[in-house]
Amino acid sequence: MDGVLYDSMRNHAAAWVQSMQKFGINMTADDAYATEGARGVDTIRYMVRQQKGIEISEAEAQEMYDEKSRIFHSMPEAPIMPGILSLMEQIDAAGISIGVVTGSGQRPLIARILRDFGRFVSPEHITTAYDVPRGKPHPDPYLIGMKKAGGLLPSEAIVVENAPLGVRAGIAAGCLPDQVLLDAGASILFPSMPALSDAWKEVISKIH
Repeated sequence: MDGVLYDSMRNHAAAWVQSMQKFGINMTADDAYATEGARGVDTIRYMVRQQKGIEISEAEAQEMYDEKSRIFHSMPEAPIMPGILSLMEQIDAAGISIGVVTGSGQRPLIARILRDFGRFVSPEHITTAYDVPRGKPHPDPYLIGMKKAGGLLPSEAIVVENAPLGVRAGIAAGCLPDQVLLDAGASILFPSMPALSDAWKEVISKIH
């Protein structure tokens, strides 16, 4: 979702930095980008473990994540990523179902997916932090996403990702530069969503 459907990562990074400062956690924008795609509570528990040497419960992490969400939603709404609607139109025209697999647990953002992309994405094809006990880079989110899509096999799925944790999750599920993404296992790298949209016919012809 973030960084693929929406150009929202700058807002998320700023919200992470501001919110974690309130809890005595030093989280940088680079940390936010590096952990993108993970469940928010998992990111918080990891940061607390690394910096304070203690384990906190998921409920405690959720309280901290709620503050991060509050700050994020006070910011201007992030725009739809350029090229994503054109890409969805082509995927839909090819008879391929579209699912969203996100580490987000923010219900307003999930509702926005249906508002903006309801022509292509149905509620039952959205996998969120609420659906899995283990988020990215574990394969669970994509395995659940394939199950929601009708029990697809990994060889029948294409993962579109923008972050290392998401790439690793897609690879771990059996689906599948910034050199970081290629090092994480990405099969093909595009510099932007419009570039992927423009190359879609070539991509899908190689798969078929």
